[in-house]
Amino acid sequence: MDELTSIVRDEAIDLVLLAGDVYDSVNPPAAAEQLFYEALSRLADGGKRTVAVIAGNHDHPERVAASAPLAARSGIRLVGLPTDETLVVDCARTGERAIIAALPYPSESRLRELLSEETDEAALRSAYSERVGALMTRLGGSFRPDTINLAMSHIYVLGGLETDSERPIQVGGAYTVDPSALRCGAQYVALGHLHRPQRVAGDDSMRYSGSPLAYSFSEAGQAKSVTVFDAQPGQQVAPREILLASGRPLVRWQAKGGLEEVYRWIDEGRDARGWIDLDIWMKETMTLSHIQQLRKLHEGLIHIRPVYPEMAKNDEEGGRPREELPAEELFRRFFAKQTGGAEPDAETVQLFLELIAEETGESAATYETAEGGEGE
Repeated sequence: MDELTSIVRDEAIDLVLLAGDVYDSVNPPAAAEQLFYEALSRLADGGKRTVAVIAGNHDHPERVAASAPLAARSGIRLVGLPTDETLVVDCARTGERAIIAALPYPSESRLRELLSEETDEAALRSAYSERVGALMTRLGGSFRPDTINLAMSHIYVLGGLETDSERPIQVGGAYTVDPSALRCGAQYVALGHLHRPQRVAGDDSMRYSGSPLAYSFSEAGQAKSVTVFDAQPGQQVAPREILLASGRPLVRWQAKGGLEEVYRWIDEGRDARGWIDLDIWMKETMTLSHIQQLRKLHEGLIHIRPVYPEMAKNDEEGGRPREELPAEELFRRFFAKQTGGAEPDAETVQLFLELIAEETGESAATYETAEGGEGE
């Protein structure tokens, strides 16, 4: 927050867009709420700039918006639920006005409730993306030639690159939105949900700014940033990224030389500030004392996973690549991994092979091995 506050001050920012998530949970601890309110207060700086916030899929929308009447007095605009009203922001420094088509996370039920009064049943049964597009078009109807026209939503847009730390919005693609649904005449579309900074469909004016910190090792190596741009009525914006230096980097260590290699890396000061996901090749059993010693030497070790020769050998069969192994062998390995080492019985294996046969159109006999004859 120190870094973000410095950026809005040094860049003379007039309007901050926060497209959610605000919290990690619908029931955040009091400490998280306090941090959020302190952060908003610092960013708004007594109303010198406006901060516009929408709820994401992690958030309880009413909880995010509960303090809106008080926050508005300090230039902080909080929107929890989708509405057909835009946010209007006046910039005291320039005398310009911004209109924001703000769409908090539009769940199926929230979207249906908002559209039910004015939309016929056929439209309500249309695809989710089409209904989002209809609502954004309605919001975009408030845009004017003499205003700065912006859009903001917390949503999953087709083609976005995900990471493991995002709880899914889309179910089988049902909640995926086509980029065209968000093109409502805005000069810039600010998006929340995906943690990786990215443009949408190659459009520089439609972006996920990404999370300011990494939240899982699937984000290891990602550069975190904020997006800044100048906007004037009727003019195309030119967004630019400002990289963030705060936070500890996430890194993965593959220590094939065992404990001695890890001790050497630590002595060398490798990734001293990092959070580390460690795979360590072991010939002897890794003990609790080994783990305690490693954590004592480097406080950033989050995951420590021993890799034993048998496990490494299981990755290949006699040097054969994984894709060349029989379907039954792959299933047996998967079953053992999921159950902690148990072996599937013949009936379970046969059922799996029959399912594979149904999917591929081949006979189950083709895949039978030890239980039903020689395999192919």
